[in-house]
Amino acid sequence: MSLSEPPSETLADVLIVDYGLGNLRSARRGLERAGAAVTVTDDPDDFAAADGIVLPGVGAFREGMENAGPYRDALADAVDRGQPVFGICLGMQMLLTTSEEADHAGEGEVEGLDFIPGRNVRFDEGRKVPHMGWNELSVKRDHPLVEGVDGDASSTHRADGTAPRGGSVDGEYAYFVHSYYARPDAESAVVATTDYGVEFPAVVANDAGNVFGTQFHPEKSGETGLRILRNFVEFCAEG
Repeated sequence: MSLSEPPSETLADVLIVDYGLGNLRSARRGLERAGAAVTVTDDPDDFAAADGIVLPGVGAFREGMENAGPYRDALADAVDRGQPVFGICLGMQMLLTTSEEADHAGEGEVEGLDFIPGRNVRFDEGRKVPHMGWNELSVKRDHPLVEGVDGDASSTHRADGTAPRGGSVDGEYAYFVHSYYARPDAESAVVATTDYGVEFPAVVANDAGNVFGTQFHPEKSGETGLRILRNFVEFCAEG
């Protein structure tokens, strides 16, 4: 399947949670290019009917969790049903148990969604923050989100003309903007990493595989991001 144009038919119905902090327009446009029929909603009653749910996000962890509070139970129910739940940037960090960002701001402990046990931590002093720009992905384990399109290593190529290893996004570049990064409790939660003076998780997932997130913005990451969004949409369709 080519990534140059959207599929000829809708592959899955995807819902974007509008809790006041997401980059909704870009996320919607990227998902539509990937073959999704997209609904943006602030009504948790809509969640059950979707093939997959996207939790976008920009900004601070405390504000994100406060805004997402009314959706906590509905998101937990979706996870229990096995629906795919995809967190992007702050949305990914919110999937974890907590974050030291609120502590750093003198606001005390803030509870995350706890779908992927772990904590978000700040880059060490000496690192320029935020970590902003393009950086390389290193895939650590299999997950549908990081596969090649239809498993075809020749479907897209790196800038130097070579095919990515195994048809995955391994060795490809994505666009990051963040000052904190995830530190999951279990190593198995790490799907892909990126190096910024420290190797940190760029893609995480729960044990069941239906909750996952990217620290980078796939909707701003060109063909690599579109491939990940297409993988997500196809994963939703399979469910």
